[in-house]
Amino acid sequence: MDRFQAMQVFTRVVDANSFTRAAETLGLPRATVTTIIQNLEALLQVRLLNRTTRRISLTPDGAAYYEHCARILAEVEETEASFRDAARGPKGRLRIDVPPPIGRLILIPHLCDFSSRYPDVELVIGMGDRAVDLVREAVDCVIRVGELQDSSLVARRIGTFQSITCGAPDYLERYGTPHSIDDLQQHQAVHYFSTRTGRTIDWDFIVDGVFTPVKMAGKVSVNDAEAYLDCALQGFGLIQLPLLMALPHLESGALKEVLPHLTPSPMPISVAYLQNRHLSPKVRAFVDWVADLFGTCPLLGGQRESSPPCSFPTHPDTLTLRDMLEQQNRAECTL
Repeated sequence: MDRFQAMQVFTRVVDANSFTRAAETLGLPRATVTTIIQNLEALLQVRLLNRTTRRISLTPDGAAYYEHCARILAEVEETEASFRDAARGPKGRLRIDVPPPIGRLILIPHLCDFSSRYPDVELVIGMGDRAVDLVREAVDCVIRVGELQDSSLVARRIGTFQSITCGAPDYLERYGTPHSIDDLQQHQAVHYFSTRTGRTIDWDFIVDGVFTPVKMAGKVSVNDAEAYLDCALQGFGLIQLPLLMALPHLESGALKEVLPHLTPSPMPISVAYLQNRHLSPKVRAFVDWVADLFGTCPLLGGQRESSPPCSFPTHPDTLTLRDMLEQQNRAECTL
């Protein structure tokens, strides 16, 4: 039995959670995949997988063996890639998934730079507010906001979303401006609910260094960041919005900040990827590039001044954030 192939087949079955999908991605008959796993279990003299008609799961021995296999295969991939890609650089299709605001305001305006650095990498960018399954959807890496719950991912912190509380002027004229947390009991909020769990995300503030959750009343709930913002602009209620998204509307007067002395909890931004893919040259190139890019974004560090979100070659003293975003989006680029 080819032990290296057996490791590859075993890890693919675990990642795909299916013998059939693993066989398809490996270009092998399903019967061959089944035989290889059976022979591997016979060789090791342990059961690696629990099988039912509907699903498979790792046994404790299988979980331990999977971790070892993943490390070995990753080291082999790194060694081969270091020689294969030393001269030509990263190459191939790279599938990423990012929240729409980050995609539109940060990544898209700077894709010219990534393309010029890595001309042989083809980017496939998904933008949505749901948490994608990297294995099932064949996604190489993701940018996510908030604390990561998936222990199968390797995460690198690249920034922070500092949020503010704000509302439209006509809403504040009708309901008044709150000056304390207690005042919020007389107000309406636009609710944001998680696509994954269906639960509404509660508000919170940092009060004298203490995390303070707040329950808000509201008549509208959405699960899309742009819809969330649009509802506030239409006067449906107050929202807690990342500063990066809010600042253009604060500058135009379409939104007004309330409770500026009470800061919502900051949300970490991370780029994450599967453990057994973390050494891929194209993934490493993107992770390093996006980390450098976010490092030039003052608004992702909580700064309030009207500075460009990511080091634009322009004159910040004479342009608003919206001007700079539009200027960058109009820049010519040959991809």
